[in-house]
Formats: sequence, C-alpha cells, structure tokens
Amino acid sequence: MWVDAHCHIQPDYSRGQEAKALIERARAAGIDWMVCVGTDLASSLAAIALADEFEDVYATVGLHPHDASKLDDEWLALVSAADHENVVGIGEAGFDLFYEHSPFDQQRVTFARHIALANALDRALVIHSRDAWDATFELLAELGVPRRTVFHCFSGGPREARRALEMGCYLSFSGIVSFKTADELRAAAAITPSDRLLIETDSPFLAPVPFRGRDNEPAYVAVVGEAVALARGESVEQIAAVTTANAEQVFGVSHR
Repeated sequence: MWVDAHCHIQPDYSRGQEAKALIERARAAGIDWMVCVGTDLASSLAAIALADEFEDVYATVGLHPHDASKLDDEWLALVSAADHENVVGIGEAGFDLFYEHSPFDQQRVTFARHIALANALDRALVIHSRDAWDATFELLAELGVPRRTVFHCFSGGPREARRALEMGCYLSFSGIVSFKTADELRAAAAITPSDRLLIETDSPFLAPVPFRGRDNEPAYVAVVGEAVALARGESVEQIAAVTTANAEQVFGVSHR
C-alpha cells in the first residue's frame, strides 16, 4: 500500500475531475490514504470537507506563498480550522522567490505564522520552498523547526538535502524524480535516510514519467515510488513500506 503525502483534489484544482473518481482510482492503484493540502482559506476548507466525506483523505490548512498577502483577511479562520479532527498539517507555506506573487517580506511574515502554529499545535509543517533555500533555512533556524517538518516536492540536490536533514526534516519526493534531467534530485533521494523519506504526487501538477503532459492524480504515487526505488537501488516494496510508515509518523495517522 502507498500514501500520497501531498495532493490537491479540491474542485478548484481538479480541472473538472470529481474527487470521488480520483479517490476511487487511487484506491484501485493501492493508495491507502492521501493528504489533501490547503493553499488558502477556500482550498483548506474544501480539503476538510473532502476529509469529512472520505475516510482515506486527510487535510492540511495554510497559505501558499503565492497567497501570503491574504494573511490579514484569512489567518484567524485558518487557525480555527486547524483544530478540526481531520486536519493533520499546517501549510503548505514557505517561500516562492521564482514567481514572488506576494512580496518577500509578506511571505516571511506569513511563513513565520505557520511555523509558530505548527509548533504550538504540534502538527506537521508542510513547506513550499522554491528558489529560496537560504531564506527557508534561516527562518526555520530562527523560530525553531517543528518536530515534524516536511519539505514538500523537494527539488534540491544533495547539498540542500543534507541541510534539511540536519535540521530533522523529512523530504517528500514528487514526480520530478522521474524526469530525465533530475540527476541531482535522484542523488538527493539516494542519500535520504529511509526514516526521513516521503513520496507525493502534488497532483494535478508534475505527473511522473510516463504520464508527463497529463493531469497528475493520487493514483500515480506508486509510479513516483518506483522512480525513488530505482534512484536508491531498493525494492518497490521497501519504498512502499517505509514511506507509508513515515507518513503515519509525520501526520499522526493510523489509518488501518
């Protein structure tokens, strides 16, 4: 069995595909459960609604760095939503300096709120970090790394992996690990300790080979797992077992 540690199957993300159909295909592909991730108040509440409806879906609440400027309007409601029984993480939140849709200073303030909330509630912190390694590591060091911190869709090489691992973080690998040009990412996957390893789809984005060009979905997480197994020289069964156990630990989920 597999766990998709990060997906977006809310209606606003799923491009016309019904969540029920996505979940049913995931079950048929051996996906035990999945984490549906919020990126603003509306998508966080939609993730909670799906978690309430489907027993194999769990939710997170947060403000993506693109939406960091919504902090003043949405934060109190997000904090309230974080207490919901099916919410297992805070985020995704962090820095995105590739697009910088919200100003850097606003991203920093917003990410700091998420770090503090994850620490206060002892929930997993789900980090988005793009072109922002130094800023991300510096703020985590300043505020204190939550006990269960995940670099979602990890996209660095061995250097960045070691920095994150030294801080006690988990690395979650997406379909990028199967891309032809992703040698540095595969090298990072190879050095990640087995007890710090997660896999995800980040659907509907970043479909793995051989599904590139299509919408991604949780059913493809096993394909990501196969690519990680190849990069590490381990069996697919080993990767399924350790990533499922790690997801249970990170998100506090005992699904069986």
